[in-house]
Order: sequence, then structure tokens, then C-alpha cells
Amino acid sequence: MYKTHFGLREMPFGITPDTSFAYASKTHREALNTLLVAVRNGEGFLKITGEVGAGKTLLCRRFLRAIDENHVAAYIPNPYLEPRTLLFALAAELRLGVQLGDADQHLLLKEIARGLLNFARQGKTVVVCLDEAQAMPIETLEALRLLTNLETEKRKLLQVVLFGQPELDEKLEGKSVRQLKQRITFQHHLAALRHDEVEQYLAHRLHIAGYRGDRLFTPAAARLVHRRSGGLPRLINVIAHKAMLLAFSEGVQVVRPEHVKLAVADTPATRQYRTWRWFGFAFLLVWAGSMSWLLS
Repeated sequence: MYKTHFGLREMPFGITPDTSFAYASKTHREALNTLLVAVRNGEGFLKITGEVGAGKTLLCRRFLRAIDENHVAAYIPNPYLEPRTLLFALAAELRLGVQLGDADQHLLLKEIARGLLNFARQGKTVVVCLDEAQAMPIETLEALRLLTNLETEKRKLLQVVLFGQPELDEKLEGKSVRQLKQRITFQHHLAALRHDEVEQYLAHRLHIAGYRGDRLFTPAAARLVHRRSGGLPRLINVIAHKAMLLAFSEGVQVVRPEHVKLAVADTPATRQYRTWRWFGFAFLLVWAGSMSWLLS
């Protein structure tokens, strides 16, 4: 591809979450600190929300790497499961030795409770991270809540972190899960990157990938990446990768706005941000016309 052309060791803008490329934006630092403090305090339910491509999975992986030896981590990437299947997945993650088909849901809950108590006797707390939590069926959320009832006189035996899209908040508004919603003690919404952060983000990932030249994205190109991506890391990566391919195909060492425009034209997911931009522009024109009429 273009690695040799730009003097890179590896591709800088892959869309697979890679903690070695993690950029510590303000919103991600706040979210990670919130999670670490809450887990150390033994809170039961925690919630992280963000738009598609905001970096929730990457944050989850960073969090799992950051928790200390007093915690046992379980990661379930796809919780779109019926309650019993989710419990089996949890038991497998915790290596409790439960065999699929060996127990009904009641006995399975007892086995998990016994495992959690064993961890507690070792001075360890179990932390379960569920990615894409907005996809969880209501009855599965309720089964998860019942598990968090398990506690000693001092602390919870199980802590749960829900990572999900904004639709998760809509699901938690339902009456049937109001008890779970009340138990969410800490939460954070991952905001999009600001313009200045997008410039830093691009430079950071290029540096990690081995780039040592002058600024590769011109200031105007970086601003355009920010506008067209809405500040979402996944879209930034897609646009930046395509723009670099275009610069490479021309044999140039700098990514300019025209490269970004062509990359955006080839990326349907950016259309919503272009639509909102022109809507805002049209609104300003209408507002200006109204003011002129009122003042005339």
C-alpha cells in the first residue's frame, strides 16, 4: 500500500480497535478515570454510551488492561443472548467449569454465585464488561441485575460495565428495567473529538505507525476531516486512510483538502454530517432574512 511511500512501519488508520494506537482524548480520559474510580469503590452497575465509532470497544479494552490484580475480568462482546446463554458465557469467561446443558438457569445461577464467593475469599471482585449492551434483551438485563444482588457485608461480588450506543438509554427507560437503571451509579457519554483533538489524533496515530516527516495532513485538510467525520474516530480513520491512498496515487507527500473531499465522497457514512452542515447553513440564511425583514 502506501507504507513505504510515507515511511511507515504499519498502517496508521485501521478500524480494528488497537490499544497501541489509543489516543487519550479528553472524553476518553474522563471515561477511563470514571471506570477505574468506580470499580475501586465497588460500585455495582456502570454505563458508558457513545455513538457508533466513538471508541467504546477501544475504551473497554484499555479499561480491562488497566484494572489491578484485585479484580477478575470477564468480557462479553456480543450480549444479544437469552438469559441462560449469557450466564453460560459468563461462567465460561470465569472458567467455572460449567458444561453447556448441565444445569437449568436456577442451578447455573447457584454455580456462578459459588464461583463469585470463591473469588471474594481470595480478595478479588469480578468485573463483567458487556459491549454492544443496547442489543441485550430485557429479560437478559434483568437476569444480570439479579446477579448483582450477590454481595457480602462489605462489597458487591460482581460489578457490571455496560458499553452501548445511545439506544441503551432508551431501553433503560422501560418500566421493566427501572430497578436496574436505579443501580447505575456512574455513567459517562463519549463525546466526539474536537477540531484540535482531530489534528492531534491524526499526528498521534501517524507517529505510532512510524511517520517521522513534517505535517502530513495540512491544517485545512485536518479541519475538513473533522467536519466530515463529525469527530468520530472510526470515520476519521476511514477518511484519513482513503485520503492517504489518494495522495500516494498522485506521488505527493502531503494530504490536501481535495484528497479529503474525494475520500468523503467515497464514504456514505459521512452523509449525515454533510446534511446537518447544509441544514445549519440554510437555517442561518432564513434567520438572516427574517432579521432583515424585521429591521426594515
